[in-house]
Amino acid sequence: MTHALDAPGAVVAYDVREAEASTRPTLLLIGSPMDASGFTTLAGHFQDRTVVTYDPRGTGRSVRTPEAGESTPDLHADDVHRIITALGGGPVDIFASSGGAINALALVAKHPEQVRLLVAHEPPAAQVLPDRDHALALIKDMRRTYDREGAGAAMAQFIAITSHLGELPADIGELPVANPADFGMPTEDDGSRDDVLFAQNLITCTHYEPDFAALRAASTDVVLAVGVESEGTMAYRGGVAVAERLGTKPVIFPSHHGGFLGGEFGQEGDPDAFAAALRQVLDQ
Repeated sequence: MTHALDAPGAVVAYDVREAEASTRPTLLLIGSPMDASGFTTLAGHFQDRTVVTYDPRGTGRSVRTPEAGESTPDLHADDVHRIITALGGGPVDIFASSGGAINALALVAKHPEQVRLLVAHEPPAAQVLPDRDHALALIKDMRRTYDREGAGAAMAQFIAITSHLGELPADIGELPVANPADFGMPTEDDGSRDDVLFAQNLITCTHYEPDFAALRAASTDVVLAVGVESEGTMAYRGGVAVAERLGTKPVIFPSHHGGFLGGEFGQEGDPDAFAAALRQVLDQ
C-alpha cells in the first residue's frame, strides 16, 4: 500500500508491504538518489516481515516544493524519521545503500531509539577517506562540469571516479573519462539543471561527515557492508573508513554496489546471495 506524508519542502511517498503474522521488526530499504523501484527484487526476498520502501524527496513520486534547495542527509534523515513515526515509531531494521547509507547514519545519530539495526552498504563517505582532499576536489569538479555542460558530461566523470580502484588522483585529467555516448548518454546539453543526483544530492551527500560520537553512543547496532566485487572503489573504501571510525570491521557482501538489483535499471547483481547475506546479518 502506498502512502504520502508532508515534510518541510516535500511530499514524501512510501510503500508498505505488510506481513500480518510477522513478529519481526519492520525492514526499511532505502537508497539515494535511487527510488523505491530499485528494491523490488530485494523486497521480494523478505515476505516474512513487513517491508517499507520510499522515494527520497525529489525522486519518483516524492515531490519537492519549487523553493526547495539542495537536499541534505539531515533532510533525508528527517523524512525517514517521519515515516518511522507514521509506522508507529519503531524500532525498525534498516538496509541502506549508497547515499541512503549516508542518510541512515544521519538518522541514527539523531534518532537511535527508532532503529534496532542499521546495515549501511557502501556509503560514498568521501569526507573520511585517506585521500579526502583529492576525492572532494574531483566531486566539486564534477559538479562544475554539470553546471557548465549538463548531465551527460558529468555522468561520464561520475563513472570514471566511482569505478576507479584505489586512492583518487588530484585531477580529473588523470582518469580515463569516456565520451558520454559510449554509455548511451546524450552528448548534447538539454539546458536543464534539476538532476536529482548532480543538482540535489552530489555535494551534500559526499561532503557529509557522520557524527561518529553520536553513532558510537547509539543503542542502534550499526553494521557497515561492502561488496566483494567493489573492492578498491570509493564507495567500498567509504564503508571501510566509516567502520574503522566506529571501531568495527565491515561485513563482506556478495556482488557489487548494486548487488541487490535483479534487473532494475537494466542492472544485474546477485540478489539471491545478497538477500541471504542481509538476512544473516538481520538474524544475528
